[in-house]
Amino acid sequence: MGGHAPGRELEDLGASARAALVRRIEASGAWTADPAWREAFAAVPRHLFVPYYYVAVAGGYERRWGESPDPQARERWIRGAYEDVPLATRLRDGELLSSSSQPSLMADMLTVLDVREGNTVLEIGAGTGYNAALLCHRLGDDKVTSVDLDPEITESARRHLAAAGYHPVVVTGDGARGVPERAPFDRIIATCALSTVPRAWLAQSRPGGRILLPLATGLIVLTVTDASHAEGRFLHTPAYFVPLRGAGRAAEPFQLGGVPRRAREDDLFRFLLALTRGSLDPEEALSLWEQEGRPQRERYGITVSGDREWAWLDDPEGPYAWPLPS
Repeated sequence: MGGHAPGRELEDLGASARAALVRRIEASGAWTADPAWREAFAAVPRHLFVPYYYVAVAGGYERRWGESPDPQARERWIRGAYEDVPLATRLRDGELLSSSSQPSLMADMLTVLDVREGNTVLEIGAGTGYNAALLCHRLGDDKVTSVDLDPEITESARRHLAAAGYHPVVVTGDGARGVPERAPFDRIIATCALSTVPRAWLAQSRPGGRILLPLATGLIVLTVTDASHAEGRFLHTPAYFVPLRGAGRAAEPFQLGGVPRRAREDDLFRFLLALTRGSLDPEEALSLWEQEGRPQRERYGITVSGDREWAWLDDPEGPYAWPLPS
């Protein structure tokens, strides 16, 4: 965290704020299917992974820093570290490069990942190291591998993890290629957004393994059959993550001039637009969306089969299917 740890009062404040965060997440029902995650969130100190972060203010960002000479600023920092919000941790020329995800969303994702004792997990996107620490607490250091393209991010994640007492394998590399030397994995979880499912992840998964990744402002959970086949549905949860770097150029913004405002501003319609980009124009997407009763995310899924990869509504072999970009 830097030259010196916070004083006792600040540590006590952090412990109290962490306990309050755990209560909020528990009240949301995130751990109902797997209560063991409560212990991990209660034990792992998030503030060690965000020694500084940025809060949006009028005209830019305010930097909150755990080693500020101002005691009130340090208190704002540690309280903010335990808010149930994402925290921007790395900016470059105004562009967000890395963040610490919203804790309740992390709890949802880890629960859906459905880990079992002895499972090995590959995390795509090291971020601050906080998510890897939660996995290490649950499974053990030797079962967790984390990869990120940016050496500055992997180095800081290692430091944060060591400060909290965790030592998983943290690799600098292109997450889309996975980490073949550590494969096979029982679970793969991505904490960055993609537009397609990297085939390397299927090849590095054990049969029956599970892959969870953000795609098209949603979260898709795939069950892997073998190195060439996987299928699954989206969760109901909206999810907005920093894009995976090294996996292609970001998509151009939608041109929605002919779409009514009520649809333009609807999260579920914009999800359909993102999922069918390149296959449906906005007017076609609007017609389908209204015809099918404005479907929730859970009605959509993705299938990977050989060299094909497609999204679908209701049925992988049904009338509504769209190829994902290769």
